[in-house]
Amino acid sequence: MTIASLGYGIGAIAAYAVIGLVLMLAGFYVIDWTTPGKLSQLVREGRPNAAVVTASGLFSLAFIVVVAIYYSPAKLSDGLLTSLVFGLVGIVAQVLVMRVFEFAMRMDIGAMLAAEKFTPASIVVAAANVALGLVVAVAVS
Repeated sequence: MTIASLGYGIGAIAAYAVIGLVLMLAGFYVIDWTTPGKLSQLVREGRPNAAVVTASGLFSLAFIVVVAIYYSPAKLSDGLLTSLVFGLVGIVAQVLVMRVFEFAMRMDIGAMLAAEKFTPASIVVAAANVALGLVVAVAVS
């Protein structure tokens, strides 16, 4: 391994880490923006349902980004672009799933997220987030 290839590898890792961080932050803020109530505040306040749903959304998005990186083209710029695009698709899909589950299950996700006590419905929403992440990730491959 040469110094040049080592430097290239370190740069690639840093670039993918930045893409992953940006996508996870974007995903959090998009879900926060499209969900009734202030999700970031609810998590800080220790609302268990908000934490469960947020964690599942971040895990789902990270899984999509990891698979997008794994199957990315050999050319770094193409791989970064692929990861970014599929990550953005994952964010949009997560928001849509939240709204569809809210409608289909006739649940008030805003109230569920704000509840001070754990609500089993948060597990259903979390499972939907993770399942969707798996579907999008497999579609990437």
